[in-house]
Amino acid sequence: MAEDKYNLKNPAVKRILQEVKEMQSNPSDDFTSLPLEENIFEWQFAIRGPRDSEFEGGIYHGRIQLPAEYPFKPPSFMLLTPNGRFETQTKICLSISNHHPEHWQPSWSVRTALVALIAFMPTNPNGALGSLDYKKEERRALAIKSRESPPKYGNPERQKLIDEIHEYMLSKTPPVPQLSPSQALEEHPTNSDGEAQANQQDSATMVAGNGLPNPVVGDRAVEEEPLVLANANPGTAEMGVRPAREIPAREPSNQPLQRPGMRVQRSADDRLFTWAAVGLTIAILVLLFKKFMKSSGHGAVFMDGS
Repeated sequence: MAEDKYNLKNPAVKRILQEVKEMQSNPSDDFTSLPLEENIFEWQFAIRGPRDSEFEGGIYHGRIQLPAEYPFKPPSFMLLTPNGRFETQTKICLSISNHHPEHWQPSWSVRTALVALIAFMPTNPNGALGSLDYKKEERRALAIKSRESPPKYGNPERQKLIDEIHEYMLSKTPPVPQLSPSQALEEHPTNSDGEAQANQQDSATMVAGNGLPNPVVGDRAVEEEPLVLANANPGTAEMGVRPAREIPAREPSNQPLQRPGMRVQRSADDRLFTWAAVGLTIAILVLLFKKFMKSSGHGAVFMDGS
């Protein structure tokens, strides 16, 4: 990079050219970055995904915009490669970026910022501006895809620099590692777990189909709806899975079932017995009255009158 075409009296230009020399004389396997020939305040960079993370083996390109007051004000960062952690072509919010100038220190450099960016990759986004929260398997798939070709961005001069950076990083970055059994179990549910959950669901369905009582809640029985799991047996939905509904609570098994017809018949019999008892009581009272009248001497008159 020819220095004579830049204003070396500008403190920012002097600092940037100094960092370019340092970057070229002390390259890193984890990242590389160079400014555009036409504008040294705009840099292209690429970082490799941090080791022991879902980003490992990926190559992530981006753009750095340095302010005119650099290094007294922080740069802005933009990712160009889909990665599942940061949005692409959007200025991301980090403590080292222009979103938080209160944290920036003039002693920091582009190298310092790239090291920090790599460290931020596997952290929780916590809803920060420009952040994404993809699943690990999705990020790993993006890491594999990131190696295939560099992103397309900007004019031919910029694209040429992006292509050169990509080739350099491919030579320094090992491929995306294969998942170990423990990592595969962590990222994907095990078949045994899925089968156990599916078996529980099938058991609940079989109980409903065999007419066994459902759990009683308060004064009603609740028929629970089994969970439909993504990894469950697809046939489960055809084996009696029904929406949750309420059904009448069953009586305890030690009490006989009562039918409406039996209750009506029993009520009629009760009325018949009541009237029979009343009639019998009246007859007894009449007989007692006749006996009393006869014993008191009024029986003849009573008998004649009758």
